[in-house]
Amino acid sequence: MPRHDPPALGAIPASAQLWRRLAAEFLGSAFLAALVIGSGIAAQRLSPGDTGLELLENAAATAGGLFAIILMFGPVSGGHFNPVVSFADAAFGGLSWRDATAYLAVQVAGCVAGAIAANVMFSLPAVSISVKDRATPAHFLSEVIATLGLMLVIFALARSGRSRTTPAAVGAYIGAAYFFTSSASFANPAITVGRVFSDTFAGIAPSSAPAFIGAQIVGGILAVGLVKVLYPGITAAEAADVSVPHDQPGHSGQPEPARNSAPAAGSQIHR
Repeated sequence: MPRHDPPALGAIPASAQLWRRLAAEFLGSAFLAALVIGSGIAAQRLSPGDTGLELLENAAATAGGLFAIILMFGPVSGGHFNPVVSFADAAFGGLSWRDATAYLAVQVAGCVAGAIAANVMFSLPAVSISVKDRATPAHFLSEVIATLGLMLVIFALARSGRSRTTPAAVGAYIGAAYFFTSSASFANPAITVGRVFSDTFAGIAPSSAPAFIGAQIVGGILAVGLVKVLYPGITAAEAADVSVPHDQPGHSGQPEPARNSAPAAGSQIHR
């Protein structure tokens, strides 16, 4: 007699699966903003007047913390925490455009919440708009290069079967980019918006944010083109793990209908 396996227990509907991924992206983005801004405030207080040491402390905390955050939330959502990563993934067919847009909303909200949390943890006003002007041609070029490099790290590892090393690689790259770029490598529109709400070491003035976000978008577009050149023939189904292997719709035992014309890859990350 043919064997009939019992139905999967606790099957999660596709809509609930999306909400679970969005919750992970919100929490990861909030932790990311709290990490970047909080470590910047601590560095300013621990090493007053020594900008080089402050930057080193901020970079080291960010690199190590980002590694941990991706490990925490990556298995649920892929650990994007970055709209450029989400929309690049959508361009490759690994994530639907609808889901990428939803990711954008929770990533920005999470980064704003994390910035507020960082301010409060250090007994500062919950919201203090930054006055740190960063909009220069050098900063614009730096953000293009920083974002381009980050995208190449993430997507090259995913497409060469090494996505399990991505948390460490992303942390290492961002830590290094704090120093080899004049902008200190924001490389993320959501964290750029979040930093506006903290007038501290890691803040950015609202007038500078559009230039940073524009540069990050340019870097993301260039990265998509380069990945297609360097890794041709990648299908949407092979674009699933960005930046780490994670739960995908249909894995709970209840398949999700195709979300777009490409084969569903279930990609969420971040980064």
